Amino acid sequence: MDKQGDWPKGVFPARLIEALHRQGAIEAAQPFDQDQVQPASLDLRLGPVAYRVRSSFLPGPNHSVAERIEALKLHEIDLSGGAVLERGCVYLVPLQESLVLPPSVSASANPKSSTGRLDVFTRVIGDRARGFDQMPPGYHGPLFLEVSPRTFPVLVRSGSRLSQMRFRVGETRLSAAEHVALHAEESLVFGGNHPVGDGVALSIDLKGEGRDGLVGFRSKRHTAVVDMDRKGALDVLDFWEPILNRGSDELILDPDEFYILVSDEAVHVPPTHAAEMVPFDPLVGEFRVHYAGFFDPGFGHSPAGGTGSRAVLEVRSREVPFLLGHGQTIGRLVYERLAERPEQLYGSELNSNYQAQTLKLSKHFKPYP
Repeated sequence: MDKQGDWPKGVFPARLIEALHRQGAIEAAQPFDQDQVQPASLDLRLGPVAYRVRSSFLPGPNHSVAERIEALKLHEIDLSGGAVLERGCVYLVPLQESLVLPPSVSASANPKSSTGRLDVFTRVIGDRARGFDQMPPGYHGPLFLEVSPRTFPVLVRSGSRLSQMRFRVGETRLSAAEHVALHAEESLVFGGNHPVGDGVALSIDLKGEGRDGLVGFRSKRHTAVVDMDRKGALDVLDFWEPILNRGSDELILDPDEFYILVSDEAVHVPPTHAAEMVPFDPLVGEFRVHYAGFFDPGFGHSPAGGTGSRAVLEVRSREVPFLLGHGQTIGRLVYERLAERPEQLYGSELNSNYQAQTLKLSKHFKPYP
């Protein structure tokens, strides 16, 4: 396979991502970090500077991102020694990675799981883009990350990894019939009562069985800073209010509050596939669910130490209070074919942070209780 060659159809596992890099399709200002290439995605690193901008934007077909930043920036922030990004503000950060994609290869991005669980809203933008988080086949150009902390102020630095990117050739999502067939062969979901069809429907667990009634966490306001690169450093109760089942199996979501909840079902992503939580369905309810949408091959896979892995859900209500009940549908997981089976799976081999999880906050917090 050369830069213009015949890349296999499907989502690229680590071996093909590394091949893209070796052949110049993924350029980097610094050599890749040792663990930067994940089983089916590439972590993206912040560059040395951030720009506070007046508003979010898309450059559109006639502008580069740099041109729009120049028109909208309020000030420039040096990230080389670390800097705090304030909640409620919008920042644009040039990434260390850029793309020279082959004509058949496209890319898409999502926040990393730890980013989403802190309510840090991120979107990748390319030059002349008409949409966020999508790089068309053959894209040549720089990458920028829009960062907007919604709940906690965060400390980041050059090299911090807040977002991740997938690479693919062709249409990779399964049809409804293919989801049914894969579920019959591999058991994509355990528990719940939703039939598998156009993806795997997930419902909310508001009973808290096996967790002493703990069903979720609500974020606190006016907290200290979260260092995005430090693991296990923060006390949960300084940042979160635990939510306990008090007998009703229901929860009212307050507008403009951020919640961490968990699916009633256990999820399984076989080694030959990856999965993504699809965007919010307005028929489900007036809330947004799951900012970080990638599930790597091997998530919930028993041989990779993932038996019983739940989907942790980042939930924010919209303009009105909204009542959730136990077992209510809250999201849908859609599976994609990999171009080939990865050499390593998400899980114990890679010390993955969220394998075999139930209700779990981001890696920045000490275990609770």
